[in-house]
Amino acid sequence: MTAAGTRIVLDLGYGTLPRLLGALGSVVGEGLDAVVITHEHADQCADLHGLFRARRYSGLTATRIPLFSPWAVVERLVGMEDSDPADITSVFDWRDIAAGPHHVGNLQLESRRLPHHVPNWGVRLTTPDWTLAYTGDTGADPALSELGRDADLFIVDATDHHQAAADPDERFNLGARSAARAAQDANAQRLMLTHFWPGNDRELALQRASRYFAGQILTAEEALEVQLRSRLHGDSRRR
Repeated sequence: MTAAGTRIVLDLGYGTLPRLLGALGSVVGEGLDAVVITHEHADQCADLHGLFRARRYSGLTATRIPLFSPWAVVERLVGMEDSDPADITSVFDWRDIAAGPHHVGNLQLESRRLPHHVPNWGVRLTTPDWTLAYTGDTGADPALSELGRDADLFIVDATDHHQAAADPDERFNLGARSAARAAQDANAQRLMLTHFWPGNDRELALQRASRYFAGQILTAEEALEVQLRSRLHGDSRRR
């Protein structure tokens, strides 16, 4: 995401690095101001290793990129690199995501602990003009309403394992209906459903979410670009 010249990437899972480098126009990630990783699972941080190698082996270690994450993400990189934390922190300026609020350029970054199989931190990014909130992977929790409060865009886990029709287990991942309820409770302006289970029907996810959220609903898609602003013009609750 880009805000007034500040560039931040949220979670770098499988296959995301080529798109990031293409957007930056740099094979070594020049122009990136910060990385935010919500938790240590590989589908959130696997391509962070590629970015690490691109920076380190090009000699670009004089300017470290701020990395906001749990420490377990650094430990995951240590294991992937068969190295030690000092090597990782020679490239990334690690900062505890839980210790905020943090500031990157004109962005304020806050975090909320959310339930998942491993410690996960939802993030809230705010400028004078808009707020974006992102859950990472999460189960149901009252903190979701606080995280997404009045956000221009609330990006919410809608894994919906196998799109179960009734009584899904949502302790660690939400489905589309619960994602929509969370966005409605937060009075978010727009909702983006993300983290789909392989093979899920996204149209069905939209249909289910639309019963519980009165605003515009998007699904995460490759190459999708979303303009952020403080409020949608006119009826901000249309689909």
